[in-house]
Amino acid sequence: MTTLHDPAVTASADALSVWPASAAEPRPGELTVGGVPLAEVADRFGTPAYVLDEGEVRERCRTYRHAFPEADVLYAAKAFLCRAMAHWVAEEGLGLDVCSAGELELAVTTGFPPERIVLHGNAKSPRDLEIALRLGVGRVVIDSPSEIARLAAAVGPDGHQKVMVRVVPGISAGGHDKIRTGTEDQKFGLSIRDGYAQHAIARILDQPQLRLTGLHCHLGSQITGVKPYIAAVRRMVGLMARLHERHGLALPELDLGGGHGIAYRPGEPALDLTALARKVRAELAEACTAAGLAVPRLVIEPGRAVVGPAGVALYRALAVKRTGPHTYVAVDGGMGDNPRPALYGVRYAPRLVGRHSTAAPARVTVVGRHCEAGDILADDVELPGDIRPGDLLAVPAAGAYHLSMASGYNLVGRPPVVAVNDGRARLLVRRESLEDIRSRDVGV
Repeated sequence: MTTLHDPAVTASADALSVWPASAAEPRPGELTVGGVPLAEVADRFGTPAYVLDEGEVRERCRTYRHAFPEADVLYAAKAFLCRAMAHWVAEEGLGLDVCSAGELELAVTTGFPPERIVLHGNAKSPRDLEIALRLGVGRVVIDSPSEIARLAAAVGPDGHQKVMVRVVPGISAGGHDKIRTGTEDQKFGLSIRDGYAQHAIARILDQPQLRLTGLHCHLGSQITGVKPYIAAVRRMVGLMARLHERHGLALPELDLGGGHGIAYRPGEPALDLTALARKVRAELAEACTAAGLAVPRLVIEPGRAVVGPAGVALYRALAVKRTGPHTYVAVDGGMGDNPRPALYGVRYAPRLVGRHSTAAPARVTVVGRHCEAGDILADDVELPGDIRPGDLLAVPAAGAYHLSMASGYNLVGRPPVVAVNDGRARLLVRRESLEDIRSRDVGV
């Protein structure tokens, strides 16, 4: 058995830095995750396919519980949710953050405790609220003034529902303009600066059916630095202090949302979870002491940081086309199963698996099969110069916002999800078939 002192092993470890911790290359060209060869997964379940390392998901849940032992850690279901994922999260002691009746019902009917679930959404439908109340959701995060009266009426005169208020702290953070949600003038939350948050809180206090337990904020997604969270703590505690002065409120909870960034390619930064926990804890204690407030219970909502690095996407190359100075490798998936490159300009690092190539690397662009010029999965990346149709490509850091954002574009069915763990592979979500698509079409 080789050791980490072997330069070849070290180089391989560096190359696998954004892959699940279980990823290994037992032989040149062969890559395993969870003890299962990825080529074997492709042969058995077809491509495109998502592979999810159960051990990695569970270990990341435990890492959060260890880093924030005094906090409520809620997994953000929008990143990826299926029945198995709900089971893993529940068994590892996390709560759940959902954004729709669909996510909520799937979790609860799987056995997830509803009191450990928080419902978000800037435009919750009457059905969302009705199902949340019927199932006994733990918290509803109020996102607009009109929601207050609607929720109170749905609760009824004799009922009670715990709520939080989503506040806009006026902090810009995140990996792209489209995923920055802590700034003014966007659809989420109620602004501190213009007084909407304070006005909404006053209205909630006039509704005896609604019990305000705390404040909520979410700065954005793919944040790799701690400073924005520290700034958010200061502004949120400042608002809590003003509410205490005006209303005598001593709110017991403070939810800082999620958005914890991961590395998609070797060398990219990721949020330092240990530093985040230490500095947020210290800042919260200091700010509350200065304001004369009891320290509220912290709530955080990681999604991508739990499941993103645990996932791998598998594709089969269908065509290789050289046009002028560019080489395009077209695969059997694309923006239908991963719209993130087209939406946010996300860059991935695909890798040839299933065969060993000694060819010199070449710069190529990996494109999808869909009828859009913007259907690009990985632009200007290195792959072996002899890449050819039939080759298998694997894309790391593919666990979050792939299947959850997948579409039915060109009536191409969504890929399956395959869990790997301890040398075994099993199907979690089957491939969407043409019959599935036909069955929804009830017209003549």
